[in-house]
Amino acid sequence: MARVSLDLDDKGDLQVLGAAGWRRGMGMVPGEPNQGLVAEMRGVPARLPEYDDSGWEQPDSIQERLSVGFTFAWYRLSFTMPESVKGQASAGNRVFFECNVDNYGEVYVDGAIDRNIGVITGNNTSKRVAVSDSAEPGKEHVIAVLVGNAPLGDPVGSIFFRHATLAFE
Repeated sequence: MARVSLDLDDKGDLQVLGAAGWRRGMGMVPGEPNQGLVAEMRGVPARLPEYDDSGWEQPDSIQERLSVGFTFAWYRLSFTMPESVKGQASAGNRVFFECNVDNYGEVYVDGAIDRNIGVITGNNTSKRVAVSDSAEPGKEHVIAVLVGNAPLGDPVGSIFFRHATLAFE
């Protein structure tokens, strides 16, 4: 298969995946007091595929810039692996989530993070994380991305995605 990709901020491309769109929850632990920022916290449930994000907002665009200062938000996308993408069968192909967030991020695929490549640090640092080594049409997946404003001790600017794609190779 020649490389084809879907723009995960495009409603038409999201329809190919049977996805209703991204959901966004503000904070380290959305809905918790102080946005869930507590000392010695061990794991955030928003990273897990079974987490209920139905009460979160659905932004018009993941490129929308949010906040100033010390800020976190989770972005989640649930989708079904399609039979084909842009006229090419997807079965057996490698699939990658590619993104660029400002400033800090963590990418979880189906609740797991590859600690070697799933952490994003710095402005304009693109990441490419495996979703599947061999795509299975009809299989459900959840991508959860924690985005934070950095540097943590003196944050500047805002948080947002520059881009997010799903690449099939």
